[in-house]
Amino acid sequence: MVKVTLNGTTLAESTDTVVVEGNHYFPPGSIKKEYFKDSDTHTTCSWKGEASYYTLQPPSGAAVPDAAWYYPQTHDTERAKKIEGYVAFYKNKVQITE
Repeated sequence: MVKVTLNGTTLAESTDTVVVEGNHYFPPGSIKKEYFKDSDTHTTCSWKGEASYYTLQPPSGAAVPDAAWYYPQTHDTERAKKIEGYVAFYKNKVQITE
């Protein structure tokens, strides 16, 4: 079980994460969507595609901008398709326990 918390609030929890480049990508159904707000930030990865970001807003503490990201539509490669729609987190902005 991999778990993501911020200020004591669980944001995501799953036994079915996909690890890519050292980051756990969580299935969309495993995140607590009420703590996620869409961001206007986007970046591009040459082999994954365009990433979209979330600002995290737990019930206690300040919002953390662009602390999580996902690829709504990845490039058409087997490796990238495994994480399409899955959510990853910046390790320096949240607590991740395995």
